[in-house]
Amino acid sequence: MRTIQTIKQASLITAIKTPYTMNGEIDLSMYDKLVDAQIAGGVDGIIVGGTTGEGQLMNWEEHLMLIAHSVNKFSDRLIIVGNTGSNNTREAIKATEYGFASGMDAALQINPYYGRTSIEGVKTHFERVLDIGPAFIYNVPGRTGQDLTPDIIEPLAKHANFIGVKECGGNERIAHYESQGIACWSGNDDEAHDSRHRFQSHGVISVASNLIPGLFRQLMDKENVELNQKLTPLMQWLFCEPNPIAINTALIMTGAVKPVFRLPYVPLDKTQQQQGIALINQLNEVDVVGGKAKPIDETLLKLC
Repeated sequence: MRTIQTIKQASLITAIKTPYTMNGEIDLSMYDKLVDAQIAGGVDGIIVGGTTGEGQLMNWEEHLMLIAHSVNKFSDRLIIVGNTGSNNTREAIKATEYGFASGMDAALQINPYYGRTSIEGVKTHFERVLDIGPAFIYNVPGRTGQDLTPDIIEPLAKHANFIGVKECGGNERIAHYESQGIACWSGNDDEAHDSRHRFQSHGVISVASNLIPGLFRQLMDKENVELNQKLTPLMQWLFCEPNPIAINTALIMTGAVKPVFRLPYVPLDKTQQQQGIALINQLNEVDVVGGKAKPIDETLLKLC
């Protein structure tokens, strides 16, 4: 396991996609190829089984297996962060304990969603999981229905195992936290460049870097307004429907993964696919995981 200070040095962490075989099982061979592409692109770490990796569609056996596999295969080259969060505190505790027993460097923890609780309940939930080991706290009110405001985060930041926040609440909030020494990673790809270079974020936990890891590495390493402007339409297209629908579609269109969706996710429609193809194919093929994009062959598509 890496130290919290080492983890904080990571500026580009990919919320890695989970690929599937044609019968809907996790495709470890293809997963390894995706992670190898991240390493080649200069990514510092991966989130395993996050929203983008569809941890919400896995059972815990699959989820924890994938964390353990990632540790065994890639921990010498990448920071491994396991999404072991849950809206059920007991499940989050158990999964987090298993994740650390498997050797992950850190956990990603989210506040209870759907069955929302009080502010005190949120704080207690996080205190219990932080007691287990180093963790990022993820604030994404669009999915949880509850914003983790500074009055919640700032006391939690004093915990010895608190790494920082994956923050989807915008760059002004990130700047506020960073001014207090609270590490933040942008959770919004299209804001990440400015977050890094103008609002002093530690970096980004990215969806788009699944597709363009090397280009995103450039955005994090040095201010590059021209490249950011060029990539922003693609980053915005990747959220034209709830994540991970578009990134799944994109990686199928480039041939990086097999044409399989786990329901309730289904591909983007033909018009949306054409929009994505135009945005992807304007880039150099070597910069895109899988290469040139083309429409999904619906005769090969599997919905599991």
